[in-house]
Amino acid sequence: MAYQEFVGLIHKSTTRDYVARVTQRDKADVADLALKWDYDYWDGSRETGYGGYNYDGRWRKVADAMVETYGLTAESRILDVGSGKGFLLHDFTEALPGIEAHGLEVSQYAIDHTMESVKENIVLGHANTLPYPDNHFDLVISINTLHNLYNYDLHKALAEIERVSKGNSYLCVEAYRNEREKMNLMYWQLTCRIFHTPEEWDFDFKQAGYTGDHEFIYFE
Repeated sequence: MAYQEFVGLIHKSTTRDYVARVTQRDKADVADLALKWDYDYWDGSRETGYGGYNYDGRWRKVADAMVETYGLTAESRILDVGSGKGFLLHDFTEALPGIEAHGLEVSQYAIDHTMESVKENIVLGHANTLPYPDNHFDLVISINTLHNLYNYDLHKALAEIERVSKGNSYLCVEAYRNEREKMNLMYWQLTCRIFHTPEEWDFDFKQAGYTGDHEFIYFE
């Protein structure tokens, strides 16, 4: 298991007003809206989620870095657990025309608004039960998804990623290293169920038997 920096290539390109997230509206009401994984989360105001999750090409540098790191080719098969609107999967198809790009997503709204280039290979489902055969994908990825699970589902999801991967997998989750990052994370998050330090995440990985790569993002 190795630490790989992919999401870090773009994470700091977004500005965040942490205090506004908890003062502009009742945070509990906002979180309830976000957890529906519907319009408010994806395309409503910034208070309830992304504030409009639109394709802008920023994920292409992540796709290119993963292609190089994992030696992917046009014959490879990849899976994104928590694929959102398919932006990263689309960029994989741009980077490697012919690659077989699949996604699993818990939000029907996100699937309905997924990019047409990859939409046919996106399925509705939960990360704790992946509807694919063993050793099926050359690369399995999950970005900013698994921290939204409770521990009992997290361990199942990690085991499922192990099961369907041929050996290469990568996940990115939120973490904190100090009290400031912890507070910023708690202010900013809307859907998070697990608030871990890197050491706690490593413990979970070992408990679940996850052997793939990982990355942490911090709210500094």
